[in-house]
Order: sequence, then structure tokens, then C-alpha cells
Amino acid sequence: MMDLKQRRKGLRQNFLHGALILTAGMAVVKVIGALFKIPLKYAIGEYGMGLFNVAYNFYGPVFSLATAGFPVAVSRMVSENRSLGRWNDVRQVKRVSLPLFLTLGGAGMLLLTAFAPFYCTHIIGTPYALAPVLALAPAILFACLGSVYRGYYEGLQNMIPTAASEVVEAVVKLLLGLSAGRWVVSRCTEEYVRAGTVFSILPRSADDAMFLTLSFGAAAAVLGVTFGSLMALCYLAVRHRRVGDGIDPCLYRLSPAPAGRKRTAKRLLSITLPIALGSIATNVTGLIDATFLQSRLAGILQQFPDRLLSCFSGMIPQVYLEHPETVPTYLYGCYTLAMTVYLLVPALTQAIGISALPTVTEAWARGEKKEIGSRICSVSRITALFCFPAGLGIAALAEPIVRVLYGDDSSAPIIAGVLVLLGVASLAAAMCAPLSSMLQAVGRADLPVKLLLCAMTVKLLTNWLLCGIPELNIYGAAIGTFVCYLFLAVSQFLCLRKVSGVPLSAKKLFLQPFLCALLCGVSARTAFFFLRPFLPAGSFGEAAALGISVLCGAGIYFLGVLIWGGEGVAEIKILIKPQKIRKNT
Repeated sequence: MMDLKQRRKGLRQNFLHGALILTAGMAVVKVIGALFKIPLKYAIGEYGMGLFNVAYNFYGPVFSLATAGFPVAVSRMVSENRSLGRWNDVRQVKRVSLPLFLTLGGAGMLLLTAFAPFYCTHIIGTPYALAPVLALAPAILFACLGSVYRGYYEGLQNMIPTAASEVVEAVVKLLLGLSAGRWVVSRCTEEYVRAGTVFSILPRSADDAMFLTLSFGAAAAVLGVTFGSLMALCYLAVRHRRVGDGIDPCLYRLSPAPAGRKRTAKRLLSITLPIALGSIATNVTGLIDATFLQSRLAGILQQFPDRLLSCFSGMIPQVYLEHPETVPTYLYGCYTLAMTVYLLVPALTQAIGISALPTVTEAWARGEKKEIGSRICSVSRITALFCFPAGLGIAALAEPIVRVLYGDDSSAPIIAGVLVLLGVASLAAAMCAPLSSMLQAVGRADLPVKLLLCAMTVKLLTNWLLCGIPELNIYGAAIGTFVCYLFLAVSQFLCLRKVSGVPLSAKKLFLQPFLCALLCGVSARTAFFFLRPFLPAGSFGEAAALGISVLCGAGIYFLGVLIWGGEGVAEIKILIKPQKIRKNT
């Protein structure tokens, strides 16, 4: 039997390595996602990307319930029963959640399908987005079923199935979605030249044919996401059947009988609802932007066309200027291309929150106050160490990042301007998922929901006011994202400190990572502008200068952290120098 100090160290290592596995898996997923979306932009353009992201953001909140809310609820119940030695209840959670989430997933799929025509035609005024939205609907059902397996393994502190299934999903999305999107655009273009139709539909004009082609191209790309969810589910189901969960059968014989199925289902739903609602923050802001940003831009384009268009002189292609109703979707497409880069940061730290929930839940269930404080501080510090340099680095290098990823065409300055603001916003946004997970772990799953509703209200008001100023336009949405997440992160932190009883200090936890990250961003930007004149012109020289400057900034950051010292150094050492951990079960 290990003493208390050794067991705490083991738990700390378990959490950090679980977080590392999920973060590494998420990093691979995001790299694959970039390999999907960046070439897709060249296939379907900014307008097509706008349609793609309208669909993605409409379905995003429901999908978040399936991929973040439901597995977190399952993980929490599994980890709680595991910590108390109720192994029969552990499996009971999985047995009950499968039919329950199958029902919820089917309902979500049907609701999205039924509401899609009204949403696309009457709310955002973009009927061309209907095909991509409908192509995504089945993914909800597959994701809901996959969330049962993910949450079950996460509750057992086995993060490998979740990470592996996410990689499977991303690879299928890349291979199928990108190839299908390109093929459909090529096929529709050839058909229109040959027969004057697009998939047997007679367009009203050449421009209408182009918009139809981009709509079908976006829908084909979206089908890659749907089939990716299906393949991830198949992987998890086959793995569970062949490998199992690794629990010793004797533990079931020694543990008490499980609670009844109805009781388990009722408790699972009571936990699922607040956790699921609290998990949709990032996706709800995306839906708000997708819904209100385009309509707000359309309104100011009618009232103040000269003031709005003067902000983008030479940046909007003539074909869109000849059809003013398409300009809001074009600008929204530019905004979402910046969002693709920005979302890398909160997506990575979401993995930390997933790994943190079972360990904090176990400590809370056992009433170990010191361990609770250690867990919360470690999660907060590790999150800041990851997200602060990434966010400020993105803001500092926004222009070269956009030119390398999307090319130096007319839309690059628009995307880069949005990305600077979103890079700063990512510092607060990345803290929200781990803080929300820890509030759920200490028994206050209601607080993330209440705080989220307040934050969304702030986002709506800020967007409406700022995006209505012609000179701010889409940049107002980026500012609204920053204000929204800053409010949410600060309020979650203060609530966590009060509920847990842990004397958390923002200065001790966040000052070191922030100052080191600031130094990282400044040094990376300085290195880029110093190196660029000495490297070849064109995309190769741009990419080389960007890569070297990122390495320079990362080196300065880690040097600053090491010189400063403190707990952050100890956690980094655990991550880079794994040790064997004895099982405690």
C-alpha cells in the first residue's frame, strides 16, 4: 500500500499523462483538420467555406452535447462509482446509457433535419446552405452512440480509445470529405458547361450555377464528417468487443449489486442535462456568429454600403460585389477561416478538462481536500502553460500564418485581422472547458450552465452593437468572442474557488505563463520580420521564416518558464519524463 504522498503523486502523473494522450490525439486531429479545411478552401472558396461553416455551426451545439456533454456525464458517474468500489454500477452506467443516448441522438437528428429548411431560408437567408446542413444530420446519431464508449473509458482513466477514435474520425473526414468535395465541384462545373445544368437542376444564370456548385461541393465535404463519425463509432464498438475494459472480473463479485436501471437512468439524465448544456459554449458562440453575423452584415450593407465596402477595398472579388446578397456569406467565410486556426487552442485544452474530470471527481468523492486543491491548481496551471503561448503566438504571427495556410490572395488581410483578435480571445476561451469540468467534478454542474447563459447574453449584445458599426463589421464578432469568454472564464474561476474551498490565486497560477507567453509572442514576431528579408520570396520563404520564428518563440517561452521556476517546471518534468505508476484499484 502506497503512502498518501506517493498516491497523490501517482494520481498527478495519471492525470498529466492522460491529458498528454488526449492533447496529443487532439493535436493530430487538428493537424488533419487543417489538411482538410485548407485545401477545401481552394476547392470551394470563401463562399463555399461560409456555407460549410453555417452547417457546421448549426449542428455544432447538438454535436457538442454528443461529443463533450454526454461522455462527460458518463465519465463522471463511472469515475465516481469506480472510486467507491461499486464496479457493478460502473457497467450498469454503460448498459443504461446506450439505449438512452440512442434515443436522444435519433431525436436530435430528426429535429435538425426538420428545422434546417426554415433556419437556412428564413433565419440566415442563405438557402444554399440547406444541402450541407442536411448532410451533417446523421452524424449526431453516430456521435451520441460513440460518446457512451468514450465516456466509459474516460471514467476508467483510459484516454487512449477517445484519442484513437478521434484520429480515425479525422482521417476519414480528410480522405473522403476532401476528395468528395473536389469531385463534386469538378463534376458540377463540367455538367454546366456541357448541358447547362447542375446535378440536373437548371440554374437561373451562370452565377446561380456557381453558387449551386459551391453548395453541393460543401455538402459533399460535409459527408466526410458524417462518415467519419460512423467510422469512429465502429472503431469504439469493435475495440470494446475485442479488448474489453480491463476490469478484473473478481471486482464485480466483491462489489455490491448495482442500482436499478431506472434509478441509474434518472441519475444519468440529471447529470447529463447541466453538463451537456455547459459543454456547448464554444459551439453556441459559433451558432450565434453564423446566425446573427450574416444578417447584421446584410442590414448594414443595405443602410451604409459605402462605409462597409470601403473597409474591404480590393479584398472582395467582383462577382460578389455584383451580387450584394452574397457579400455577408463571403465575409463570414473569411471569419470562419480565422476561426479554424483560433479553435486549435481551446480544442487542445478541452482534452485537459476531459482528463481532469475523473481525477477531481475521485478526490471529491473521497473528501480529500488537499488532493482536490492539488488537482485544481495543477489543471489550471497546465491549461495556462499550454494555451497562453499558443494564443499570443497566433495573434503575433497572424499575417504570415494566414498567408502560409490560405495564400496571399485578396481575402488574406481580412482573415488576418480577425485572427489577431481571436488569438487574444483564445487565452480566455481555452480556460473555460477545464474550469467547467472541475465545477462539474465538485458537484456543481449547474453553475457552468448558468454562467454560460450569462456569457451568451453578453456575446449577443456585444455582437449586435459592434457588428452594427460599419467600420467594425466582422471584427466586432471577434471582440464579442473575447468579451464573452473573458467573462465566462473569470466567473467560473471565482465560483470554483468558492465552491471547492481551495484558496486559488490567479496571480500564482496565471502570471508566470502569461508573462512568458508575452515574451514568446514578441520574440516570435521579431524573429519573423528579422529573418524574412534573408529568405527566398514566395510561399517557401514565408513558411520557412514562420517555422523558425515559431521555434524561436517556443524556445524563449520554455527558457522563461525554467528560469522562473515553480510548480509549472515540476509538471513539465512529469510530462517529458514518464515514470511507472502502480495501480491503486
